[in-house]
Amino acid sequence: MGLKEHKKKALKKLNIAVVTVSSSRNAKTDKSGEWIEKRIKKEGHLLSKRIVVKDNFTEISSAVTDLIFYDNPHCIITTGGTGLSKDDITIETLSPLFTKELTGFSAAFTSISLEQIDSAAILSRAKAGIVGETVVFCIPGSLNACRLACKALIFPEVEHIVHHIRS
Repeated sequence: MGLKEHKKKALKKLNIAVVTVSSSRNAKTDKSGEWIEKRIKKEGHLLSKRIVVKDNFTEISSAVTDLIFYDNPHCIITTGGTGLSKDDITIETLSPLFTKELTGFSAAFTSISLEQIDSAAILSRAKAGIVGETVVFCIPGSLNACRLACKALIFPEVEHIVHHIRS
């Protein structure tokens, strides 16, 4: 079955959760999470939940595993905690949960980031993988990075990815 056939058979209305990882933002000041929530709805999907957690291994891990266990979303988008500081541990926390990694996501994000922020793109860490039957995207917390990842990579392919995971 080709790409067009897969996309045609994919679910069109997904349940998507947003987890913002930040020690400085809350639900009211989380511009990136707010933008992603609006984009989910604009794309015709349903917001499963939107939460903000601290840059803490237990909080990040619990948030994602609880969402998967209790809400079973098709997709979780995490924003924040992907930088280079010692507190940025989203990727290190969630990678061990991945049964499969979408290695092309990191490469693609870096490639399109190069066009926008030049060599500073090497500082941007993004990762995606599968946990159970949920695709999890870990993207930087900046609003521009969220827009870029969602518009160029996540929403054009998320239905197709979910089709593969849940078929």
